[in-house]
Amino acid sequence: MEGDQSQITEFILVGFQLSEDMELLLFGIFSLLYTFNVLANGMILGLICFDPRLHSPMYFFLSHLALIDIFYASSNLPNLLANLAKHKKTISFVPCNLQMLLTLSFGSVECLILLVMSYDRYVAICHPLQYTVIMNWRVCSILAVTCWACGFSLALIQVILLLRLPFCGPQKVNHFLCEIRSVLKLACGDVWINEMFLFADGILILVGPLALMLVSYMYILWAILKIQSKEGRKKAFSTCSSHLCVVGFYFGLAMIIYMVPDNSQREEHLKILFLFYSLFNPLLNPLVYSVRNAQVKAAFHRVLQKKRTT
Repeated sequence: MEGDQSQITEFILVGFQLSEDMELLLFGIFSLLYTFNVLANGMILGLICFDPRLHSPMYFFLSHLALIDIFYASSNLPNLLANLAKHKKTISFVPCNLQMLLTLSFGSVECLILLVMSYDRYVAICHPLQYTVIMNWRVCSILAVTCWACGFSLALIQVILLLRLPFCGPQKVNHFLCEIRSVLKLACGDVWINEMFLFADGILILVGPLALMLVSYMYILWAILKIQSKEGRKKAFSTCSSHLCVVGFYFGLAMIIYMVPDNSQREEHLKILFLFYSLFNPLLNPLVYSVRNAQVKAAFHRVLQKKRTT
């Protein structure tokens, strides 16, 4: 048995059962969405880096969010696009584990960055006079590094726990990428430790941060209602509603995918949700923060004016 277990060197990604013509059509659509994601998030990253007026804690964390969205999409979509173009659905054992590590890492870091962004808005609106003291650059840097370190550490633990398991077949992963819950179903050993740690991760990364964000936004809403100026209330509410839109979409889908008990009847629906999560969530942040954010739009217009004058 041990000999058979050690011989598995690749997995077959089942994905969606589609004709070759449909796969080529999806390749074109997904390629456009991926390109738009990289360009849109790259534009936000560039504006924040090169425009001094956007050098504030809020945009510092937004730049991390844009970077994460580029990395998250790049950790799974290129492989999906290659499989659609070549009509080949195999992935080697090592790239599969690397894909799991990166997907889990960037997903976890994004949850924590969104939590930090909600804290930033809480301090800005509820304690405006102390904002520059509390959210100084040293604190912002420590918070950002902590988010990245915690996200990668938790993901690494999950992958290490998975590597201790034997895989003796079948090799078919019922997903379009190496998603950890789908890969765990192929393990021959006892996976209760893995499932326990996945559940604990869900509490730490999804439930805990979401609860803290809801509490912070209750305080923010109460503070907004106390603002005397109508223009001030409008500006504060616009900023927070944009963040809440991203939080609701991201955490809602993530909790359905990772926290709801899995069964064979839900597998196809979960694949569609995960595809939606991978394709459209990275696009949501640039759309929300560029269309609804006056400072980002102003920075973009300044760049266009500079190009016209040169």
